[in-house]
This record gives sequence, structure tokens and C-alpha cells, in this order.
Amino acid sequence: MGRVDSLGMQDAAFGLPDQIDQSMQESREIVGLPTMEDIDQVLILGMGGSGIAGDIVEAIAAPRMAVPVVVSKGYECPSFVDRRTLVMAVSFSGDTEETLHAVSIAHDLDARIVAVTCGGQLGELARQWDSSLHLVDSSIPMPRCAVGAVSVPLLMVLQSIGLLIGVESELQSCVETLRKRCDSIQNGLNVPLEVAQGIGDGIPLIYGGGRIGAVAASRLKNQINENAKTPAFFNAMPELCHNEIAGWGAAGDVAHHRISPLHLRHSFEHSRLSQRFDFNESIATGGQGEVATIQAQGDTPLAQLFDLILFGDQMSLELAALRGQDPGPIDVLIDLKHLLAE
Repeated sequence: MGRVDSLGMQDAAFGLPDQIDQSMQESREIVGLPTMEDIDQVLILGMGGSGIAGDIVEAIAAPRMAVPVVVSKGYECPSFVDRRTLVMAVSFSGDTEETLHAVSIAHDLDARIVAVTCGGQLGELARQWDSSLHLVDSSIPMPRCAVGAVSVPLLMVLQSIGLLIGVESELQSCVETLRKRCDSIQNGLNVPLEVAQGIGDGIPLIYGGGRIGAVAASRLKNQINENAKTPAFFNAMPELCHNEIAGWGAAGDVAHHRISPLHLRHSFEHSRLSQRFDFNESIATGGQGEVATIQAQGDTPLAQLFDLILFGDQMSLELAALRGQDPGPIDVLIDLKHLLAE
């Protein structure tokens, strides 16, 4: 009741399965790609809602590929870039300052460029450079709603080149998993709402395990920031067991700080992480409570990662509704862009 959603963010979130399916079909048409023998390394450039694409690809593809994948978020272009580097630049608007700067340097270093964008300056540069270009559906309301549209083309490119095998079948399985999740939420099993109600006016602290869990936790933190307009924090196992966990031992349990912990779990964690999650829960709650835990659905790492993303997106939108926030516009980011433009 009383939900404010001026840009249709929840409809966009429920549209993720169709978005992935459509992007998979369209990505088959990307042309001008190098051969596998021409590539020694892959660099992915992007910021914010577009930059998550690189994190997803790194989590899914890096463990399976014979060449390294590096994600760079900023103005800098790594010094290793040369003509044997595949550089995939992602900018929903096509006008992301940092990405434009870095990809221009990569082009000057003779890298092979693939651009994923709605258009803008990045689209124009790709055409000038005769680089591979994939145009994203510009009707998607915000970059953070385009997580499938910007990440699927990168995975499909890697498959087309021969660097990553079996992507299409995994994406099809992913779409089926997400449709089941959407159906369950829309048909009354609204677990994201229950989790949001459990957080209440607390500050979410999200923990994930391994590469997949880390990306899902980072995504959820960012979605809570942008949709619910509230602070949130994340970390990943096992690294947090070597530093952050010590803070709870000295500062007391999370309840004293209005912090609401949330664990994002999946079936592809290292077997040793389960004990670490259990121990962290006992430390964080002082042995007096339980941490909200979300278990990913799906048969593959890709499906489970996107399932956690979809669940988190919906939870952040429910949190926005509970706090009376319109999840679409982000005034503070608009103010920052105006400042930088001056």
C-alpha cells in the first residue's frame, strides 16, 4: 500500500528473465570479433550499474578460462593492454566519463574493443574505430535494471571467440530458475518482503561466500544504497574471517549497532566456508540470535548468482517501499554529475 515507483523499477526487476533471454538471442549477432588465438588476456571496463557486468563475468568465466580476466573500474587502463588484449567496455548510457577515458587509452594501445551500450559517446567511438558493438535496449529505466542486458553479451562474446564453453545452455537454465523465483514472489511467497521487514530500520550488512557470493553481496549493497537510499555494507568469505570478524569480538554483537546481518549462500561455495558462516553468525549475534540467510536456487553457478541478484533486487525494492522511498531517481548522483560537468 502506498508504494511509490515512478520509473517502474519493480516491473523491470521482474523482467530480468526475459531480459537475459532477449540479450542471449541478440548477442549472437555481434560481429567483428577476434579469434581465440589472437587473445592473451581480457579486460572489462565499466562503472556502477554497468560495472557489475565485469564482476559477473569474472566470477563465472575466470575459473574456467585459459586466459586471465581483469575488471577495472576507473579512469585507468592497465599497462599490460596491447593488441592481444580483448577489452570489453560497458556503459549503459555510453557517456560514462571513466569508461570513455580508459577505453580510449586501450584503443590507442591497439586493443581489440567490444562496446556494450545504449549509444552515446561509446557507441560513436565504437563505430569510428570499426569495433564490435552491441546496442542495449534503451527503454530499460536505469542502468542498475540492465544487469542481464549488459552482462550476457560479454559472456556470449567469450563463447563466440571460444574462450568460454557452454554459456548458452547455462543461460537457458538461468532463465528457467529466475522465472520460477519470479512466479513464487508474485504468487504470494514474498520472501524478499519478509527479509526487508526483518531488517526494518537497521543497516544491512551482507556477507557472501567465494566469487559468486561476493558479487551477489556487492550487488545487493549497491541496490540498497540506490533503491532504498540507505547505507549498507558487504564483505566476503573467507577474507572477512581474517579481519572484519575481529571487530565483532571487541564491539559486541550487531544488535548494539542497529546492524542487520544477511548471509547470501550458494551451492558452489568451498566446503570449508560453511563452518566460517556458522562461526561468524555466533560472533555477530553474540550467540543470542539468527542471521537471515538466503539460499540460491538453480543448477549452475550462473543460475545461482542471478537468482541471488534477482532476490536481492526485489528485497531492496521492498525495503524502499517500507521506508517510503521512490527507488528510481537518485538526486545525489545527479547533483554529483552536475558538479563534475562544471
